[in-house]
Amino acid sequence: RSAFADPAAAPEAKTALVGRLFAGLGVPARTILSTVVATRWSTQDDLLAGIEELGIRAIARSAPAGTTIEDELFAFGTAVASNADLELAVSSKLGTNEAKAALVTALLGGASMHSIAIVRHLVQQPRGRRIAELLSSSATAVADEASLAIATVTSAATLSAAQLERLSEGLAAKYGRGIRLNQVVDPSIIGGISVQIGDDMIDGTVSTRLTQLRLQLAG
Repeated sequence: RSAFADPAAAPEAKTALVGRLFAGLGVPARTILSTVVATRWSTQDDLLAGIEELGIRAIARSAPAGTTIEDELFAFGTAVASNADLELAVSSKLGTNEAKAALVTALLGGASMHSIAIVRHLVQQPRGRRIAELLSSSATAVADEASLAIATVTSAATLSAAQLERLSEGLAAKYGRGIRLNQVVDPSIIGGISVQIGDDMIDGTVSTRLTQLRLQLAG
């Protein structure tokens, strides 16, 4: 990692090292890796993250049309977030990589092989990151590869298909690309909805409005 991320090293030396270390890989993979290591990276972690995202995007691109990898990743992420025992099982340093991979394969038995491959990698190579965050960022990369954006919609009750369609159309017009909606039901927000797309948050929930009103009255 140090050799590949060293900004002082010549790109030719790095690509030659790729050829020696990864001679067993196919030509396309070695070509991509050579391009990656020849690029300047701020840290070794950034280099690893870049290679990882390329792998996830390659998996997404290889999936047949209609495969909703991002939906499957979101569903698994929701399951992990709502079950502390499950989160511990897939992220604990005490468990072996083989056991984590086997657990993921069993839990995602009905999912696509592409989603399973991504999640198996994430639980075996967390590198200090939380699994829920990894699943979210991976789903975003998958959607972006399909020229889509992911919108997480939180509402107090389940929205109807018609409501979701209108919301999707409005967001698509605003952001200039297709939208993949993930719906989260949270009765604590009382009413209204919040929508998060990347770093953008549109919060129209009743609970937030009440909090703002209380702050105004207190001020």
